[in-house]
Amino acid sequence: EQQQREPVVASHTRAPPGSPGHPSPTPDSRFPIPAQDSRRAADHAVMPLDLLERIDQRTRLAGHNRLALLLFRLGGRQLFGVNVFKVQEVLRKPRLFPMPHSPAQVLGAADLRGRSVPVIDLAQAVGFPEPDPNPDYLIVTEFNRSVQGFLVSAVDRIVDIDVVNVQPPPGHEGESSHLTAVTRHHGELIQIVDVERVLAEVAGPAGPLALELPAVAPGSRGRVLVVDDSRVARGQIQRVLEQLGLEAVLLADGRQALEHLQSLAAQGEDVCARYRMVISDIEMPAMDGYSLTTEIRRDPRLAGLYVLLHTSLSGIFNNAMVERVGANCFVAKYSPDELAQRVMARLEALGVQ
Repeated sequence: EQQQREPVVASHTRAPPGSPGHPSPTPDSRFPIPAQDSRRAADHAVMPLDLLERIDQRTRLAGHNRLALLLFRLGGRQLFGVNVFKVQEVLRKPRLFPMPHSPAQVLGAADLRGRSVPVIDLAQAVGFPEPDPNPDYLIVTEFNRSVQGFLVSAVDRIVDIDVVNVQPPPGHEGESSHLTAVTRHHGELIQIVDVERVLAEVAGPAGPLALELPAVAPGSRGRVLVVDDSRVARGQIQRVLEQLGLEAVLLADGRQALEHLQSLAAQGEDVCARYRMVISDIEMPAMDGYSLTTEIRRDPRLAGLYVLLHTSLSGIFNNAMVERVGANCFVAKYSPDELAQRVMARLEALGVQ
């Protein structure tokens, strides 16, 4: 049900996960949108205090195969979602300053407490056919080691979703899709945006590795299992691995990866000999990376696999979760050179020339 609260005309950043005094999360949390005639009352930042508390509460879901989504609209009735782990704050649209030579989807930069944050028109970036001509909310996020704002039409609520109910986007979406997954909540379709694709298109293609590497043929140094629901991320990782002489076997979610590994083991194959390592995203449909790692460690046939968690989620909280589920290391997206260094260290530990 709608929870009526007075909006707070201020901006508030998130408290550290696990802060004391937070009540247990509710299954479905909404927050009020102030009336149209009050929208221009402040330069930016209308966000109820309790919304940020609810965002922090949802961080406790990590490792339980659940996903907390901040829902929003780009125009029309279609709901979109973004992982609340990545949300720093929600603001009214602030004053924007021009950024010369920026891509068309970058509308400018916002000055948020002395920090310049690029602002992306998310409807334009994903090619949404019914954009709001005057989007009025800014979702400030941290992805891939950078902070950026996504301009949206309306912010709706936070919902908790069982990852089992999160599915890949329809097959006809193909290579052009800006979605990583779809799900439903109370009968409403929610489309989860592939933010990594959006950011990659804004930034342009990544350059070659800065590391000096000997020329080796792809696949000559073994295989790596790559698990990520983003096509863009899978392609980025594959390019790094091929430069290191490794073959990348690509899968889109943790459930697929676990079933693949268990099938190999059931056929009598030594999975640890087949794969030099597993590189897995954390937030994925069907089974997240934390749960995948936990299941790998529970299965004696798979327990020896080296698992590197590779995600746009970052911070101390993730490092703690990595240790808890038994992963070998964690690399925040996206630094091709750091990823390459971790993979090379693993190859050296195995004695692979």
